[in-house]
Amino acid sequence: MNTVLEPGLYIVATPIGNLGDVSARAMEVLRGVAAIACEDTRVTGKLLHHLGIKQKLVRYDDHASDVTRDYILQLAARQAVALVSDAGTPLISDPGYKLVRAAREQGIALVSLPGPSAVIVALTLAGLPSDRFLFGGFLPPKDKPRREVLGELAALRATLVFYETAPRLADSLTAIGEVLAGREVAVARELTKKFEECRTGSAAELIAHYAAHPPKGEIVLLIGPPGEPDAPSEADVDALLRAALETQKASQAAAQIAKATGLDRKALYARAMELK
Repeated sequence: MNTVLEPGLYIVATPIGNLGDVSARAMEVLRGVAAIACEDTRVTGKLLHHLGIKQKLVRYDDHASDVTRDYILQLAARQAVALVSDAGTPLISDPGYKLVRAAREQGIALVSLPGPSAVIVALTLAGLPSDRFLFGGFLPPKDKPRREVLGELAALRATLVFYETAPRLADSLTAIGEVLAGREVAVARELTKKFEECRTGSAAELIAHYAAHPPKGEIVLLIGPPGEPDAPSEADVDALLRAALETQKASQAAAQIAKATGLDRKALYARAMELK
């Protein structure tokens, strides 16, 4: 007997590889909705067949028309409708943002069922700092825009996470090795599947490995944050203080340099008085 669900749009995460990762709640919702909006009916059809679920499928991807979106919204206003992507959590580099935004604007109830996400699985496997991270979707396929994106994020003190394809992996690793030299890198692929792998090292080491072992499958690329900046030398500190003292009092100069460098304000004040 199907669960009776309230009208609304149910955002359902689906397995990223291992079908055993589907949650009991996800199965309950997929059985109970009036229809499922999905990225590819063939892919979702295989998942439903595995689960023994028969359901109406409506194709909804990045190329869906306004007519299709409006149809799904009208249905969700009256009945429960599920939104899934081919794998993982919808909206995370997958279709759904416009649909969810429109549903919120129209006052349609939204329910999100947490579940598999390649970003999170890769982050937990890589052993890179996970207290702060930025997910950047797919890196641009062309070299110049790719390097520009990496350059924009170079100073960010967080682990960078991207999706990548096997044919472009070597080019992306080359760009990382040059733009973000010295960073630890991880390549996670085939996550939750039989040949799951998460390999870490320098960009050069990973380039060499995958030149000898061409990668297959879907890839998550992770880049460690920059190291702590070197503390300024005494000569550098004196130069900063002298420049600040030209227009400021010693106390003001010390406070400014302390904020910029993280050095002790009282020690900077004492040195500023000596320089005066």
